[in-house]
Amino acid sequence: MEEEIRVNPPGLSYKNWAWLVVLGIFILVVALSTFYTVGPDEVGIIKRFGKYMRATDPGLHVKIPFAESVTKVKVKYIFKEEFGFRTLKPGIKTLYAPEKWQGESLMLTGDLNVAEVEWIVQYKITDPYKYLFKIRNPTKTLRDISEVVMRLVVGDRSVDEILTVGRMEAATEAQRKLQKILDSYESGIKIVTLKLKDVNPPDPVKPSFNEVNEARQDRERFINEAWQAYNKVIPKAKGEAEKTIAEAEGYGIKRVNQAEGDADKFLAVWQEYKKAPDVTRKRLYLEALTQVLPRVGKIYVVDTEQKTILPFLSLKGGEK
Repeated sequence: MEEEIRVNPPGLSYKNWAWLVVLGIFILVVALSTFYTVGPDEVGIIKRFGKYMRATDPGLHVKIPFAESVTKVKVKYIFKEEFGFRTLKPGIKTLYAPEKWQGESLMLTGDLNVAEVEWIVQYKITDPYKYLFKIRNPTKTLRDISEVVMRLVVGDRSVDEILTVGRMEAATEAQRKLQKILDSYESGIKIVTLKLKDVNPPDPVKPSFNEVNEARQDRERFINEAWQAYNKVIPKAKGEAEKTIAEAEGYGIKRVNQAEGDADKFLAVWQEYKKAPDVTRKRLYLEALTQVLPRVGKIYVVDTEQKTILPFLSLKGGEK
């Protein structure tokens, strides 16, 4: 019987292929662990066995594989935290979660009333090293401090101030206090804005509260209408009074001047009369006639020697 001899084809064996695959995977892992990229809005924080080593700028960088790790921190992105509500889908018509977060929003005001305060905090990371190594769980720390500060600010004000004119002032003060505490913690966080989104009374007392607000609005409206009527009537009356006084003063000055002029004229005529009484008497008589005759409608000349005046009267109108 002839012995069967098998000869393997030339090339690599399955064992050699396995080693090549393992070697390729190892090289790929080492390459991925060595090279890394940092985005344009990020800063890379390099840690060696958990200890901070350096910070890297945007671009392609190299690190020690397996010994160093990188944490990318967005330093140009504005983060937002919501309190008392949650946004499900932002957009032109924002969709909010239907749940109530009263554990965050329900607060006691300075006049012992209860209000539901909803607000947002927008912030940036200014120091990645402090953000990662100075405080533990920065997001939770920020939320806890923000709630404490907001309750402190709301507790120093009445419910009317928080609901109406004091909203902007309360938000500004809360932002200042929050930033001060974060700076004392060396958090590396800068508050961009803190804004009160919505402030309402609790649902059980909302109808009564709305009635009170309506009554106050009616009061303000009545006061404004009264001031409007006052401003319309009083200045007009004062103007008319000043006008009447001015006219009276002008009339008084006119009458005084006229009386003084008549007196001076009479004295001048009297002086002339003493010099020539007959001439002056005739002149005064003629001046009086020139003033009286133009006002007479018809003039009749009567002869005193006539017995009757009928033959001389004309019955046609318009003749003199």
